[in-house]
Amino acid sequence: MRVLLGALLAALACAGCGQTARVDRFDGSRAFAELRREVELGPRPAGSPVLRKLAVRLKHALPRGHFEAVPGHPGLRNIVGRIPGKRPAVVVAAHYDTKNLPGFVGANDGAGGTAAVLELARALRHTKRPKGAPELRFVLFDGEEATDDDRDFLATGVRGSKAYARRHADELRALVLLDFVADKDLSIPREAGSNAKLWARLRKAAKRVGVGGTFPDELRGEITDDHTPFTARGVPSIDLIDFDFPCWHETCDDMSAVSASSLDRSGEPVLELLRTWR
Repeated sequence: MRVLLGALLAALACAGCGQTARVDRFDGSRAFAELRREVELGPRPAGSPVLRKLAVRLKHALPRGHFEAVPGHPGLRNIVGRIPGKRPAVVVAAHYDTKNLPGFVGANDGAGGTAAVLELARALRHTKRPKGAPELRFVLFDGEEATDDDRDFLATGVRGSKAYARRHADELRALVLLDFVADKDLSIPREAGSNAKLWARLRKAAKRVGVGGTFPDELRGEITDDHTPFTARGVPSIDLIDFDFPCWHETCDDMSAVSASSLDRSGEPVLELLRTWR
């Protein structure tokens, strides 16, 4: 009886974990291969030679990819791609740096979101969208991780997103941030800093593609993240982040903590949201 009860509780704790999307527009396996390539590089903190080398490959993988410097932080650079459309634009974003900790490879916290954004860009550049669809920007932020944990996170973290928001907020209609989207036991409720109307649109998209259970109708506390500088400037923004992830800033955030299935269950609804956006 205890065994059956334990299995039931585990299933309830991750109600969407066994779901498979009804459509196959987002290639979770391809995204997972990209995640693996990044993890195999080892730690990738902001400003490091390995991150700068990775950035060159990521820039070439994005449509019309280019670098934007992060003022005040020499050596840091955001990576920006674009699919033409009507302005104001919708930004799809992640951060590509990892926390500067010994042995920390950031499979979920860094590589997962980056891999998802690359696959979204690849799929959407070949996808027919409605007449009048918005311009899509794919932005990989540098310097998300704080350099001084004894200070407020906004003081030394989210350096790339603060710079991009300062420069471009008035050109944007919305931002969709992908952060912790690859962990095996994936469940993404709305965090309180995410725009309620935009989150409702994402949940509807998730239901249409068959993975509604991955996005439970729950509200969690606000998380300061790369979307925060945009919400502060009035840009409706949402953060896809499973902050119950047990390996946050721990060396166990490696390939054993992530799955292609989770990437697919987070990527398919975002692709559905973006491809149908008018």
